Amino acid sequence: MSAITPSRAEDAGEFAPRPGRASIRSMALAQIWMELKLLLRNGEQVMLSLIVPIGLLVLCTQVDFIAVDVEGSRADFFVPGVLALGIMSTAFTGQAIATGFDRQYGVLKRLGATPLPRSILLIGKTGAVLAVEALQFTLLVGIGLALGWEPRGDPFSVLLFLAFGTAAFCGLAFLMAGALRAMTTLALANIVWFVLLGLGGIIFPLAELGSLAGIAELLPSGALAGGLREILQDGEVAPFQDLIVLGLWAVVTLTAAVATFRWE
Repeated sequence: MSAITPSRAEDAGEFAPRPGRASIRSMALAQIWMELKLLLRNGEQVMLSLIVPIGLLVLCTQVDFIAVDVEGSRADFFVPGVLALGIMSTAFTGQAIATGFDRQYGVLKRLGATPLPRSILLIGKTGAVLAVEALQFTLLVGIGLALGWEPRGDPFSVLLFLAFGTAAFCGLAFLMAGALRAMTTLALANIVWFVLLGLGGIIFPLAELGSLAGIAELLPSGALAGGLREILQDGEVAPFQDLIVLGLWAVVTLTAAVATFRWE
């Protein structure tokens, strides 16, 4: 009687454990999904990302509590600005505060003990932000259309500005949260949010800022709101100067964040 011959699967070691780091793609997708679930469970971030921009859009278009001289309807002026505000709230303020407290509570320290690179952590957080922004964009556009907004311009140019704006604000959030204490990040992120809201051309036209208009155009909020307004209100195609400003903010802040980000 002949001996039993091992199967081909056993010869090949198909069921043998193969410890090692997962692929970059697998790590990125897993981290994006985890960050998205954590973000949606945070009521404060959801309010900052969705409720505040929606409420401000309805208030600005339906109530003349802000006396501004705008060309066309109030909806045509305010919808692009509130879209920029939504990006800033989600990608900067909410992300900076959440990441800062992740460091304080030791979440990032535990992640640092795994093979997860810092770049994948930042990619995961940015991917979650993009998913929330997609929902945010859909809601704001739908409400804007219901309020009488008549968009113009190239949709691809709008998406390009939203992507550049997200990268710039995420980079600023990670740079702040990766270097400062959580409570300092909390206070500073809110202060910067109000400064960018006032000087970013979101609520007031840049022309009304007088001598500060030149500085406001170099801020990421000013470049994003101004660029979106030129596309959606004036029908221009990807204003080059505003795109360059956002691109520079994105490159500088993301590069600095990757180099200086601390796990604890």
